[in-house]
Amino acid sequence: MLRIAVAQFNAVVGDLTGNVDRIVACAAAAKARGAQVLLTPELALSGYPPEDLLLRPDFYRACQRALDDLAARIDGIALVVGHPEEHEGACYNAATVIENGRPLGVYRKMRLPNYDVFDEKRYFDAGRAACVVELGGVRCGINICADIWETGAFEAACQAGAEIVLVLNASPCHLEKHQERAEVLGERIAATGIPAIYCNLVGGQDELVFDGGSFALDARRQVAMRLPQFEEALGIVDIDGPRLHSTDLVDPLSLEAEAYSALVMGVRDYIGKSGFKGAIIGLSGGIDSALTLCVAVDALGADKVHAVMMPSPYTAQMSLDDSREMIRQLGCSYDEIAIAPAMTTYEAMLAPLFAGLPSDTTEENIQARIRGNLLMALSNKTGKLVLTTGNKSEMAVGYCTLYGDMAGGFAVIKDVYKTLVYRLSRYRNTLCSGAPVIPENIIVRPPSAELKPDQKDQDSLPEYEVLDAIVRAYMEEDRSPREIIAAGLPEADVRRVVRLLRIAEYKRRQAPVGIRITPRGFGKDWRYPITNRYADEY
Repeated sequence: MLRIAVAQFNAVVGDLTGNVDRIVACAAAAKARGAQVLLTPELALSGYPPEDLLLRPDFYRACQRALDDLAARIDGIALVVGHPEEHEGACYNAATVIENGRPLGVYRKMRLPNYDVFDEKRYFDAGRAACVVELGGVRCGINICADIWETGAFEAACQAGAEIVLVLNASPCHLEKHQERAEVLGERIAATGIPAIYCNLVGGQDELVFDGGSFALDARRQVAMRLPQFEEALGIVDIDGPRLHSTDLVDPLSLEAEAYSALVMGVRDYIGKSGFKGAIIGLSGGIDSALTLCVAVDALGADKVHAVMMPSPYTAQMSLDDSREMIRQLGCSYDEIAIAPAMTTYEAMLAPLFAGLPSDTTEENIQARIRGNLLMALSNKTGKLVLTTGNKSEMAVGYCTLYGDMAGGFAVIKDVYKTLVYRLSRYRNTLCSGAPVIPENIIVRPPSAELKPDQKDQDSLPEYEVLDAIVRAYMEEDRSPREIIAAGLPEADVRRVVRLLRIAEYKRRQAPVGIRITPRGFGKDWRYPITNRYADEY
């Protein structure tokens, strides 16, 4: 029998010394639990994704020194560790098997993803050979992440004599992706008849969040082990011939719990790993800023979050009352700064230039930009990062103000549709032992930017259920307007939303980075030209 420990841990990109220390600590814990082998995530040594650090020769030299240091510090347990490797003039996404301070074998990733958020062909050469090493009397094959999403690499390990395949992964989450991973790995197992252990990275890195959820499938494709999502964990799997045994078996999260956990982890790691002192959020009394505030407090603690309400003459008393109630419940610091004096000053300054021109969105945008300036001033003075509160639905159609509500350092709900914002707000309230943190008024009232009297979002946009369905079909599924209309969505709304989506690209390109939780976000995996005369198919 062979006992393998699976370490899903939160590696930090570029922190080679810290990552070595984390792996050494995992190895000690695994050894204490009787494990003979420790399996780590993809590029665990360097963190994932290192992006253009991988274009620097000195980075590879530093990684090699860190690998040598790691090998010297591991004793009494074999280690499978992912790392960047420069070998004979080529660069690889590699995994080295270390035992007794020396390498038993090196596997170089065969399948290099170059889609969605991945750019691995920019950095790496593809490996060409299987790697099978004998550990504790069991022949273990090695694969890395995308190797299992296509045929070839897994089968090559089987043909080379593997009795089990150990898979190192840095698989970014999107909602319910854990099901896809199990299905894809199950296909490889069905074709070969050998079990596999899937070790996934956990943690936030810029816009990406890695959800962990490491698991093992036996030769019958049954789940033998599953670790928690969005938590560091050390799992144990015992290999007894074709059978796998483990007491680590947790249920996957619900969609709402998964989405909320991803947002919390994304904020915690972006703020923490980047060294900011905390977060600043502009409260409006609306549902988007309410959800963002909850995420920030849950991620950082109330003592590191500062909320600012900046009422205008158009702000309803209900907005002030609901915001104050949220602050009372959450316990973070709070200030109110009325923007009417600044509005009056701007009006006077611009009056000669605007003479004879009617009021329009210009005056509305000035309000948003006044608020943005105030928040950024507080950020500069305190060292805390401004978290923006715009959602994916607004980002898609440009229902946001450059240098106004888009001003900030990190966009928490940038990839959360408005319809999901409501679901997550209700979910967050289920976590409360007492009164709901997000007042019911905020959830049920018609959404409004409150930039002019009696303003409602639906004065300018379709109902959010319709809007979100159109954006999802066009942006995530690459369906043409003709196909979206044929699916039953109103033609007038489809035409309006697609037009707005196209002309708002210049805004999105200037938006802060934000957490990705869908199969396609407005970030690394959305690269449309700003200047673009392509005519959609109607």
